[in-house]
Amino acid sequence: MDCDILVVGGGIAGLSLASALAGRTDVLVAEAEPTLGFHTSSRSARQLIPSYGPAVIQDLTVRTLALIRALEVHLPKPVLTARSFLLVGSEESVRDRASGHMHPITPAQMMALAPELKPGHFPAAGLDTTSVGCDTDALMDYHRRRILDRGARILTGAPVRSACREAGGDSNGRWVTEAGEQSITSRVVVNAAGAWADELADLYSVRRRGLQPYRRTAAVVDVEHPLADGAPMVADADETFYYRADGNRVLVSPSESVPSAPMDARPHPGDVAALVELVNSVTTLGITGIVRSWTGLRTQTADGLPVVGYDDVVPGFFWLAGQGGYGFQTSSGLAETAAAMLQGEEPELPVAEALSPARPGL
Repeated sequence: MDCDILVVGGGIAGLSLASALAGRTDVLVAEAEPTLGFHTSSRSARQLIPSYGPAVIQDLTVRTLALIRALEVHLPKPVLTARSFLLVGSEESVRDRASGHMHPITPAQMMALAPELKPGHFPAAGLDTTSVGCDTDALMDYHRRRILDRGARILTGAPVRSACREAGGDSNGRWVTEAGEQSITSRVVVNAAGAWADELADLYSVRRRGLQPYRRTAAVVDVEHPLADGAPMVADADETFYYRADGNRVLVSPSESVPSAPMDARPHPGDVAALVELVNSVTTLGITGIVRSWTGLRTQTADGLPVVGYDDVVPGFFWLAGQGGYGFQTSSGLAETAAAMLQGEEPELPVAEALSPARPGL
């Protein structure tokens, strides 16, 4: 099986890139699991927050929002819906997390927006009105359909088992990748393997970039007092919890960042119970039961920025990994950037140097 570009990983990163490349070059996506988006991409908080993350991430988020709004014209219903982001905490912690997309509000304004917060717990707040909810399933499906409609291919149940240069080829020759039952020959391999990105690099004899997966648990819960229509997502600036409406229920998370090996992560015993106790202590939501819970892995570099670009030593190996908790909110911007690099074009955003696999500290 031959292609020009093999994208390893069928989460939002790999699908967004393949969608951007489809019709321009011969691209193939290989996903290890039996379904696309099996791990972190199916366990998202479904919120895109322009005030969340370093400046480079915020630029990519704004670009991603613009690109998603452009593609929404091809869909039966919007992918994005208005949902503000309310950051609460001490004056110092809110100030440290606030950015140009967030403005400070008074305690009275905070309580008007989130009357479920118990008075006295949070003396300061910031509001990002540019934040939106995201139908991540619809976005993933858009990219999947676009890939197939433009003649590109997707393989599932195809974990990479080995890789080498084509027999008789030199260091600039084509890759031969054994994925599942297929032998795939390609000019370029894109590493969009999420929590397994460093492990995938090992198979191609590429230096690791210190990509560390971190646990992030969430649960959908029943409450005595559902949030009002249009309620903002609420997060503690010290990153001990966040919550948002999920229909008449509420999605809650302890916002933990606990190092993990790459795996199909599951909630640890007691984590969700402790979260319920915390949220009930600072709100009047009155959590009465857990409907379902899950854990995803957010994979980060030492400096917290993604790794995007050609490897600086091994030809034909391209990194698209380390999105951390910014996967969906940077997905279209990163895909546009990576597609331009792969096509030898100038990216729309000048972020290549900041995201380079060769940057110091990786």
